[in-house]
Amino acid sequence: IYTESLYALACFAGMYHFVSGGNNLAVLFFALSACARSNGVLNAGYLCFQTMHRAYHALFRRNRVSLALQIVIVGALRSACIFAPFIAFQAYGYYNMCVGRSPEEIRPWCKARIPLLYNYIQSHYWGVGFLRYFQLKQLPNFLLASPILSLALCSVVYYAKSRPENFFSLGFLTPMEEKSCGLVFLSDDISRSKEARNVEKSSVRVEEHSNLRRRKNVIKGDVANVAIESEPALWSGYLSASVLPFVLHLGFMACTTFFVMHVQVATRFLSASPPLYWFASYIMAYHAKGFRWGFIIWAYSIAYIFLGSLLFSNFYPFT
Repeated sequence: IYTESLYALACFAGMYHFVSGGNNLAVLFFALSACARSNGVLNAGYLCFQTMHRAYHALFRRNRVSLALQIVIVGALRSACIFAPFIAFQAYGYYNMCVGRSPEEIRPWCKARIPLLYNYIQSHYWGVGFLRYFQLKQLPNFLLASPILSLALCSVVYYAKSRPENFFSLGFLTPMEEKSCGLVFLSDDISRSKEARNVEKSSVRVEEHSNLRRRKNVIKGDVANVAIESEPALWSGYLSASVLPFVLHLGFMACTTFFVMHVQVATRFLSASPPLYWFASYIMAYHAKGFRWGFIIWAYSIAYIFLGSLLFSNFYPFT
């Protein structure tokens, strides 16, 4: 049973509530994503990223050790809730396949220090492991996955090159004014002051004016002046600081797909990563060669839909 659609729905719902400040609902949907697919546990990384920044702010900016400790405990509990479905399934497998069995019937994974049914099945039956898929006969599968992996690589590299301090510092060198404009880093009840809210309102007005000016330039055909890079002080859209945790998440998943997994599943594995769509729309709207890139992206997407539906329904490894 392919559960990518259900998984994507839960992920997108969780991300929506995450960036909106509804962390409890975000945890609920992220936990549901972990019920649908095991890689849903990676969504706990969003909460860990947020907890890290909130604890740092409480400890070093506000000198409140008790508040920092409270933030860490709450973040750990929320992450545990996301991991709970995966842990429950592993416990269920251990109980059914290891408990009460004779020594001859016990599988090797039952004797491991941390008995994980999932890891054993992936490694023993599917051959999943670091660099284990790097074989000459798998070259067609690497070619099949190359478009989506290339898009993922470009989206991460472009963000890193455009905002190196923000990317390589994991957001710790992001200006406080920019952090205060979103709930990904700081929250209303912990760190956002009245001044920060004023900064947010001001930045929203500036961004609206900037977007209006860009649309006018597009109408006039002046594409070169549309690029956001020409206005580095107004980081917005794909290059905003709030996109950082999503870019880091995509980078980790893309590396895992390329080096560890069966690479041909890259498209459906990464389909629930918003930066892919954000970056694609960004380069089509603001890049000087946006028309060319837009044509390539649209042509690939349409071809993938029709060709993929035809091949996959005939049991070819087109996923």
